[in-house]
Amino acid sequence: MGSVFEAAGGAAGMLRIAEAWHARVLADEVVSHAFSHGYHPRHSERLASYWGEALGGPAEYSASTGDETSVVRMHSGNGPHEEMDRRAIACFAAALDDAGLTDPVRQVLLDYFTWATTTTMARYHGSADDVPAGLAIPRWSWDGLQR
Repeated sequence: MGSVFEAAGGAAGMLRIAEAWHARVLADEVVSHAFSHGYHPRHSERLASYWGEALGGPAEYSASTGDETSVVRMHSGNGPHEEMDRRAIACFAAALDDAGLTDPVRQVLLDYFTWATTTTMARYHGSADDVPAGLAIPRWSWDGLQR
C-alpha cells in the first residue's frame, strides 16, 4: 500500500495540505492568534516537510530544520487551549477537503493531526523549558503511531 506520505501525494501533496491548512488557520478568528507574533516565511514548506517525515517520507525536516524537541517547544508554554486545538483540527479537516484528499488516506491524516495536536503538541502547557531534549519525530502509518 505504500506510506501515508506517498498516498497523500508525496512532497507536493504535503505542501498542498500545509498551504490549505495555513490559509484556513489564518482566517480563523481563534487559531490565527497563534500566528499573531509572526511566522517563518517558509512556514508551509517547513510544515509540509515535518508532516512528510512523520508520515513515512524522507527525514528532510530532521536533516535541515530541527527535531521533535524544537517543534514541541514552539507549541509549549501557552497554557491549555482546547478551543484553539479543536478549531485547528477543524481547519485541518477542511484543508484535507481543499487538497482533494479522500478516505482512507484522509481519515489517517486527520487521525494523525488530531493525535499530534492533542498529545505531543499539548503536553507542556507550563513552559517550553519543560520539553526534553533529543525527541525524535513520531512516525505515523496506516495503523497509527509506530512504537
